[in-house]
Amino acid sequence: MARRRRGGSSQVILGLLIVLLGMLMLGQTTDLYDVGFLLDFVPSLFVLLGVYTLIRSGFRNVFGPLVVIAVAGAWQVVALGYVSADQVVRFWPVFVVLFGLSLVLSYVRRRPDAAPDTFVSAIAIFGGSEKRSTSAGFTGANLTALFGGAELDLREAEVADPPAHVNAVALFGGVSVVVPRDWNVELDVLPVLGGAADDRPRRDRTHDETDLVVSGFTAFGGVSVED
Repeated sequence: MARRRRGGSSQVILGLLIVLLGMLMLGQTTDLYDVGFLLDFVPSLFVLLGVYTLIRSGFRNVFGPLVVIAVAGAWQVVALGYVSADQVVRFWPVFVVLFGLSLVLSYVRRRPDAAPDTFVSAIAIFGGSEKRSTSAGFTGANLTALFGGAELDLREAEVADPPAHVNAVALFGGVSVVVPRDWNVELDVLPVLGGAADDRPRRDRTHDETDLVVSGFTAFGGVSVED
C-alpha cells in the first residue's frame, strides 16, 4: 500500500515548537538548567511560524497566519515589558478587521472571468453551507466557517492544471472537502486548539502528482478531507 495522506509542514513545525517549549519549561521546573531568559522570547518562535506559513502558502492562507503573528507579537511585547496585557486587550477588534480583510482578499483573488464552478467561495456563519463543483477545470476555493459548517463536494470535478488550491478557515466550526477517491491531497492547515485530518482510508496510489492542496487555519474547530 502506498502512502496517501500527506501531512502539512506547518503542523510539523508547530508540533516541534511545542516540543521545544515543553523541554524548556521542563528544564526550568526541574532546575536542570536556567532558561528563564529564553522563555521570554518563546512568542517570537510563533511569530516566525506565522510568517513561514504565510509565505509558504503563497499568501493564499492569510487570516490564520496573521492571527498567529498578531497574538504572538502581542504576547512578545507584553513578555518583554514594553506594554501591559490590559493595553493589548484593547486592540482585540484588530482580529475582526483581519477576518474582514481575509474575506475581501478571497474575493479579489478570484479571477473575474472564472466560471462559477471553476472557483468556489463559501461562507458559513452560525449556519451551514454546502457547495458543489462539477467543473472540468476546477482551480480552487475559499471556504470559511465561523460557528457553522461549510462543505465542498468535488467528487464530480476535475483539475485541468494541478494542483488546485483550497483555502479553509474554521473558527469554532468545521470545513469539509469531499474529493474523488483517486485524488492525491496535500493537507497543510495550521491548527491552534483544533484539528486537521485526511479521513479517507488508505488506498493504492494511482499517480504521483498532487491534485489538490488544502491549506488554511483552524481554531476550536476542524478541517477534514473526505471521500
